[in-house]
Amino acid sequence: MKQPFALYRLPHADHYMSVTQLEGEAREFISVSQLDGQSGYVFAPFLSTPQMPVLLIRPDEVKRIPLPEIQSNPMPMTHRQDAAGAMRKRYDLDFASFHAHVNMGEFEKIVLARSMRIYHAAPLDHTRLFLDACATYPRMMIALVSIPQAGTWLMATPEILLEGELTQWHTVALAGTMPVSADAEKPLWDEKNIREQRLVCTYIIQSLEQFGTNIEEQGPTTVRAGHLWHLRSDFSFSLADDLRLGALLDRLHPTPAVCGLPKERARRFILDNEAAPREYYSGFCGPLRMGEEQTHLYVNLRCMHISTHYCQLFAGGGILPDSMVQKEWEETETKLDTMRRLLMMHQQ
Repeated sequence: MKQPFALYRLPHADHYMSVTQLEGEAREFISVSQLDGQSGYVFAPFLSTPQMPVLLIRPDEVKRIPLPEIQSNPMPMTHRQDAAGAMRKRYDLDFASFHAHVNMGEFEKIVLARSMRIYHAAPLDHTRLFLDACATYPRMMIALVSIPQAGTWLMATPEILLEGELTQWHTVALAGTMPVSADAEKPLWDEKNIREQRLVCTYIIQSLEQFGTNIEEQGPTTVRAGHLWHLRSDFSFSLADDLRLGALLDRLHPTPAVCGLPKERARRFILDNEAAPREYYSGFCGPLRMGEEQTHLYVNLRCMHISTHYCQLFAGGGILPDSMVQKEWEETETKLDTMRRLLMMHQQ
C-alpha cells in the first residue's frame, strides 16, 4: 500500500515541505470539529461523511526541500465556448435552478460548481506537475496530496481558511473574480462582486466573534492569483486556546465563498443539485499545528483529482440575483485554466 504523503509550498516560499506517514492509513474523522487538539497534515472534503472523511496524515517524516530553478512557461488558453456541448447545456440548467432559488429569496448567495475531465494517454509525473505549479503560480499555496482513501489531488489555491500559531491567528475573505487583462491593470469592480465579497466578510466576522478576541479587518484590496484578480479582506484575531481549532474550523468551513448563505441550507442544496459531487474540492488542506505548532490551512480551490487515465478538474462561482449565466460560465472556464495550463505544459 502506498503511504499517505503531501507536498506543499506556501506563497512566495523558496522551498517546499514533504510530509509522509510511514506506516498505516491516514486517520479518519467524520466531523471537522474532531480536529480539536490534533496535529498533522489535514485533507478535508466539502462535507465530511463516513464515505468521504476528514483525513489526517501523521507527520512521521517531514522534510524541507529547496525549490529547483524551473522557468515558468505560462500557456495561453483558448476558452472552450461550445454552447451546444453537453457540459454547457448541463451548466445552463444548473444555473437556471440555482439562480431561481436565489431570486426567490431562499439564499442570499449560493455557489455553483462544475467539473470537467481531461484524459491523458501516458502516466503523469505528479512531482513534475507540483513543481511546475510552484513555478507558474508563486502567489498561491501549491499542494500535492496523495492518500489511499482519497486519491491524488493537486491544487493551486489563493484562499487562506485559517493560519497562525499559539494565540495569533489570521483568515481572509476572498471573493469577486475578474480575469487579468493584457495590460495587467487592476479592475474596476462591479456591484455584484463587491456585494459577494461583503457577504463573505460579514460571515467571517460573525464566526470569529464566537471564538476570538481583538478582531481586526483590513481591506478589501485587489490581489492577483495567477491569471485572475480577486477582492480580499484580511482578518487578524486572538485565540485563548488553540486546542479548539476543530470547533472554529467547523464554524468557518465552508465559507460563503465556496458554499452560500444560509450555510447549511445552501450546502444541502448544492449536494442535492450539482451535476457532479465535489468530493474534496472546496474542502481545505494544510499543516495543522505542525512544525513549531504552526497552522496553514487553505481552501481546496483550482484543483484536480488525478486518476490513472484522466484528471477531474473543478471550478465554481457565486450566484447572486444579478448574476448572468454567460459571465458565470466564463468565470469557471478561467478558473479551470489554472490546472489546464499545467496539463498542457506536461504534454510538451
